[in-house]
Amino acid sequence: MSNTKIPDTYFSMLSLYETQEAIGTIKNIFEKKLCMALQLKRVTAPLVVDPRTGLNDDLNGVERPVDFDIPAVHADAQVVQSLAKWKRMALHHYDFPVGKGLVADMNAIRRDEELDNLHSIYVDQWDWEKIIRRENRNLEYLQDTVRRIVNVICNTLDEVRYHFENLTTELCRDVTFITASELAALYPDKTPKEREDLFTREHKTVFIMQIGDVMENGERHDGRAPDYDDWKLNGDLLFWHDVLGCALEISSMGIRVDSRSLDEQLTKAGCDARRELPFHKMLLADKLPCTIGGGIGQSRLCMLMLGKAHIGEVQASVWDEETIKACRMARVELL
Repeated sequence: MSNTKIPDTYFSMLSLYETQEAIGTIKNIFEKKLCMALQLKRVTAPLVVDPRTGLNDDLNGVERPVDFDIPAVHADAQVVQSLAKWKRMALHHYDFPVGKGLVADMNAIRRDEELDNLHSIYVDQWDWEKIIRRENRNLEYLQDTVRRIVNVICNTLDEVRYHFENLTTELCRDVTFITASELAALYPDKTPKEREDLFTREHKTVFIMQIGDVMENGERHDGRAPDYDDWKLNGDLLFWHDVLGCALEISSMGIRVDSRSLDEQLTKAGCDARRELPFHKMLLADKLPCTIGGGIGQSRLCMLMLGKAHIGEVQASVWDEETIKACRMARVELL
């Protein structure tokens, strides 16, 4: 059964040709503005990594990375699931100064993703990471960075709407911050996804903080790998998506673990075996810089700004027959 649901009243504000043009416009404008706002430099990123390094992102710990053997080097490789850990190592290796960071195009394959209007096996995002001072590992710095990103998104939309007058998308610049535990207390009888929708419907632009650890009600709002975000200093950025009537996550980000929080989170997650991996050894020995970083979904952002009902309208991927049929019946053109 397809998880794709297209609203009866949906229509695309742009033609297929205009959509392709708009995607390019968004990506060009947004990346430039993001680099200026956060002091980032674009770098080249890997598509595959050596699994023995510990650099691949384990996401929630249950997703299977796409792996294959490389006869020429007598080793296996994995397609990245994100660049969360690679970026921090790269900042160290490239000798970036404090206050500067990098951004890269991240293209990943998540083979176990459940497909629906918002999810695809193909993930494309701006993966960014920035070196910060240890004294900046605090909530105020995190929230200031979130506000900068939201301003970049809204400023990009303003320019895109100038180029494409048919677009009617509007976004709220004012960010409402709330912790996962506070959100659960507001809606104790709802699921995490239902809480996100209810709160974002009211506040439009929301950053849900402290994701990954067990909340006061004994549950987890969502899974989060223990070895990149500090669970006390992270969160998800959500915008209200009028077309689908739901909260749309645009970014997962946070101040990264230091040796102390990594030690604590590895134990809590039952991942102590990772302590022997090269990346984790360096981090536990305080040999990597303090950083903040995250991923900003490229297709998600295009979908939000262009008022699309399905992520397949802004990216080329592989879909099941039921999804293709549901979109065809609703006159939704998948790329």
